[in-house]
Amino acid sequence: MKKASLLILFLVQVLLVHAQKLTVSALTTDYNNNPVGTGNVKPAFAWKLSSSERNTLQTAYELQVAATMPDISSGKNLSWNTGRVNSGQSVHVLYNGPELKSRQRYYWRVRVWDNHGNASPWSGIKYWETGLLNPSDWSAKWIEAAEITNGAVSPAPVFFRSFNVSAPVKSARLYITAHGLYEAKLNGKNISNHLLAPGWTSYHKRLQYQTYDVTSFLKSGGNVAAVTLGDGWYRGFLEWQRKRNWYGKEAGLLYQLEITFADGKKQVIVSDEGWKSSFDGPIKTSDIYMGETFDSRLDKPVTAAVAKNWKGVRVVHTSLDNLVAQQGPPVVRHEQFKALKVIKTPKGETVIDFGQNLVGWVQVKIKGRAGDTLKIKHAEVLDKEGNFYTGNLRTAQQEDSYILDGTDQFLEPHFTFHGFRFIKITGLHGEPDKDNFTAVAIYSDMQPTGTFTSSNSLVNQLQHNIQWGQKGNFVDIPTDCPQRDERLGWTGDAQVFFNTAAYNMNVASFFTKWLQDVKADQYANGRVPVVIPATQKRGNDGSAGWADVSTIIPWNFYTVYGDKQLLEHQYSSMKAWVEYVRSISKNNLWNSGGHYGDWLFYTMADDRDGKAAITDKYLIAQTFYAASTQNLINAASVLGKNDDVATYTALLKNIKDAFNREYVTPSGRLVSGSQTAYVLALNFDMLPENLRQQAAQRLVDNIKTYKNHITTGFLGTPYICHVLTRFGYTDVAYKLLLQETYPSWLYPVKMGATTIWERWDGIKTDGTFEAESMNSFNHYSYGAIGDWMYKVITGINAAEPGYKTIRIAPQLGGNFTTAAAGLETMYGKVASAWKTEGSKITLDITVPANTTAKIVLPGAASAAVTESSVAISKVKSVKDVIKSGNDLALTAGSGTYHFEYTLSGK
Repeated sequence: MKKASLLILFLVQVLLVHAQKLTVSALTTDYNNNPVGTGNVKPAFAWKLSSSERNTLQTAYELQVAATMPDISSGKNLSWNTGRVNSGQSVHVLYNGPELKSRQRYYWRVRVWDNHGNASPWSGIKYWETGLLNPSDWSAKWIEAAEITNGAVSPAPVFFRSFNVSAPVKSARLYITAHGLYEAKLNGKNISNHLLAPGWTSYHKRLQYQTYDVTSFLKSGGNVAAVTLGDGWYRGFLEWQRKRNWYGKEAGLLYQLEITFADGKKQVIVSDEGWKSSFDGPIKTSDIYMGETFDSRLDKPVTAAVAKNWKGVRVVHTSLDNLVAQQGPPVVRHEQFKALKVIKTPKGETVIDFGQNLVGWVQVKIKGRAGDTLKIKHAEVLDKEGNFYTGNLRTAQQEDSYILDGTDQFLEPHFTFHGFRFIKITGLHGEPDKDNFTAVAIYSDMQPTGTFTSSNSLVNQLQHNIQWGQKGNFVDIPTDCPQRDERLGWTGDAQVFFNTAAYNMNVASFFTKWLQDVKADQYANGRVPVVIPATQKRGNDGSAGWADVSTIIPWNFYTVYGDKQLLEHQYSSMKAWVEYVRSISKNNLWNSGGHYGDWLFYTMADDRDGKAAITDKYLIAQTFYAASTQNLINAASVLGKNDDVATYTALLKNIKDAFNREYVTPSGRLVSGSQTAYVLALNFDMLPENLRQQAAQRLVDNIKTYKNHITTGFLGTPYICHVLTRFGYTDVAYKLLLQETYPSWLYPVKMGATTIWERWDGIKTDGTFEAESMNSFNHYSYGAIGDWMYKVITGINAAEPGYKTIRIAPQLGGNFTTAAAGLETMYGKVASAWKTEGSKITLDITVPANTTAKIVLPGAASAAVTESSVAISKVKSVKDVIKSGNDLALTAGSGTYHFEYTLSGK
């Protein structure tokens, strides 16, 4: 009996060890970890597998949902149980249980089985919590201050309400939004680290509200709710026309605090006639462009005694139908930078350098005389003489002013942000201590997903600049620039950069939110504004390459994340845009309307030799008409809309035929001979097969005439290196990447840039500026080269939407000796790193569980390849090893691989 018991115990231990070879982690709901206040009635679940065995694929899963923690822990009284589902799907598993209820927290867990016979234990328990799913769930009323501003610049209104809590609190949720920006406090404490809430959307159509768990902020007895509102995008200055009040003239508050007591009873505190308001708070002015004025002498805790003599509020009868739950990631604080040095400029001004062009503000530690005013002005660069330069800000002041109270103070703004590397200080007695100034970067809370590094330090700095350009311009919406009087969601800029953005960070929620505004602001006839959220009608709305954002990002989003639900939601917008272009085209030619063309292409002041790289705008339009139609065909195919596939496939042929009749000579020459013309024609397959290779040669010849310099603008730049690689000219693509003189990617790097410039020569070699009024030094568009760096240099590509199948095919060149990149996909981390030592090449590849990879080993067709010292032919997790030209192509299961081989003939 004793031996039998020991045997049983041994077998149990073996089984447990075997089971632990497979685990499940990183559970997300709609891309988020434990989201609170969601509005999606069909949330999507995802998880990642971890396995100690190579070549692991999920074969089945079971997912459980329950309304309480005890129920999900025990697996009883479940709201939804999939049972065992024989499927390899581990991302975008849609909820298909009973209808979700408002204000309900749901718990979930999952377990999986794999192709090796392993079963994972149950995952850790995660949750999501719904917000107010119906307009009828709101009992709060919109309120505004009793005193009417009529849209004038004014102090930030403060709203106040006191209330009693008379029983032990089980939970409390605050549902809140504003016309303007809000900072909410309970009992004197900020309820969240979120900044610039509720964010910027097409307010009249979609206004986000946020949900906060404020249980810990309440106390027994008397409580105080206080909310301060800033002008923000709602009623502050927008655009360069010095106009205000685009969405409304008065700041407003919608506030609903729901308290659940331990005995199950509830108390609701809402914005209504019972609130008080005042304009006597410390924030005297606040504006996105202009900055903030803060009188710290008035910064006192808001109490019932303080608010006793305040005025009441006005209830505003505004529809609640435009309210939507928070969709994008909140804006929060991120990196901090200590001041590098204090500079006394030739003009005698006191300037501090933080060493990095960033977006955010400066925190100040200071003690000054009561009533003194400290002013901090922000700028990106110094001019040729070393003076503080603000010419490129146009009407934006970018200035924060602090009226001191005479005590030791810690100061920072609330409702503004600035693009800067340098600050100018006035009003300070004596010389500043640089240790008292800290720059704080703020941007949307996106998790980093990609890394890229190489043996080339300039390219590494370029990657740094690309990432910081993204951080600075992803402040709730994808802006063009963060410093001047613009900061708008230019659609062309966003679409050219999307692929690079998705390598660097998890931008799924960020673009899900913004694309909904693209759809919301689209005209009834399908025309798409060039700026989203749209602030006004523009003559160039519908511009080629800008309005095509409506098809380009949704399709690229699907490629990156495999999100069919997003594609379904945006499909009507995609189709409406293509139909709009078709409606204004004649004989299948889109040769009308205003277009920005290849914005900021290479040009010359005195162009007697025809060297300016001008591309016919209607040629560009025709290529994007084809691109959008192709994207629509792709989406229709995925969604099973077969009639649309047939309709638009026929249309696409007509579009390309029209292009060739209008813009291509019989010999294959384009009527515009620019790099952009050939790049777009080749990238979007506009030319017949028999003309493509010679068109690629014409492109290469053009590049050589410019001595291996790029001349493309915003629309040609994202594709040029990809086209060169596709047609066998990767060596030329490397030459463009590594060019160090203007125009090139590395010219700004050599000039000391820490972000991507708007113009190839924002600062000329003599230190002067290319342009005064439109010259941003933080403008991500040209950073689109990052996509090529990931996809070609390190070879990381999605061979199947969402990286279910991965293609890793690095292409060596450019005298690089090392290059490495990692990407955290929906399935886990993909990594590719290569190193050359003479003729020896090593590659380290990581393939996440539940995926497979098609790996191409460059130049290995005639080499003896080993994987961790084992001949490649003997590695069980590698198969389909075939020669592909000079390369060796193979299929590998999940795992980490170390390949080594020596190039023959070297």
